[in-house]
Amino acid sequence: MNIGTAVPLPAYNIDPAFMAKKAEDLGFDSVWYAEHPAVPVHSDSPFPSTGGEIPWTYSHFTEPYIALARASAVTTRIKLATGITLVPERNPLLLAKEVAALDLYSGGRFLFGIGTGWLREETELMGGDFPHRWTQTREALDVMKKLWTEEEAEHHGKYYDFPPVRSYPKPAQKPYPPILIGGAAKNVLRRVIDHGDGWLPNRVTPAALEDARKQLDDMATAAGRDPKSITITVYGQEPDRALFKSLFDAGADRVVVRPEYVETEAEMGEQLERIAEAVL
Repeated sequence: MNIGTAVPLPAYNIDPAFMAKKAEDLGFDSVWYAEHPAVPVHSDSPFPSTGGEIPWTYSHFTEPYIALARASAVTTRIKLATGITLVPERNPLLLAKEVAALDLYSGGRFLFGIGTGWLREETELMGGDFPHRWTQTREALDVMKKLWTEEEAEHHGKYYDFPPVRSYPKPAQKPYPPILIGGAAKNVLRRVIDHGDGWLPNRVTPAALEDARKQLDDMATAAGRDPKSITITVYGQEPDRALFKSLFDAGADRVVVRPEYVETEAEMGEQLERIAEAVL
């Protein structure tokens, strides 16, 4: 079973090198960093899980690509993942290079978990078009795929417009790292089939997952894609062996556990050991 670990907030409290090396040594298959680059002090956007104010912890993300680069340097096997990269908040020409460099230097271990975000004020202050953030993300993906696969790439679209450019390095994985699309929007499975390589739901139930797996298989076949090439990674789960078995039986390819916040690396190491003993 492929079981990964997310990084709790404050995400900079634990050295990414320690977190990734410990997780790799214990047998976790992947380590996941999320992002919120600049959380507004005042916001009218309701927090998704509660509908209330944004928790204080949402000001305490780290920079995921720097963290994963540090993790890459001390590991050899564990996959390095974003859960998620907020694509509308990043310039795709720069993001394509960051992804390619991380994948190259890690030996092809990067998983590109992406999303469009829920925090309107943050998206807009970072230059994103919040009402049309998926449209913008789709175009950004088109841009990055060109930059990863073409020697000279150009693009002329609504959000991004540039003449022929050269972008190096190219990713180690061909044609590019797996694109895992997060979220529970009504069209998310169609977006996975049309633009991605996997679905990254957060805390989905086994019953809902089994239904989604059947839908993805049917949609992939209709689109001429191999259903086995479309993965499902269930994110943010409690360390529960019975639940994990149910999720894998329902069609998950990977489950990512959510550790609790601790203040020291010693406490994190002990927690990861307990989780590994419980679910690996």
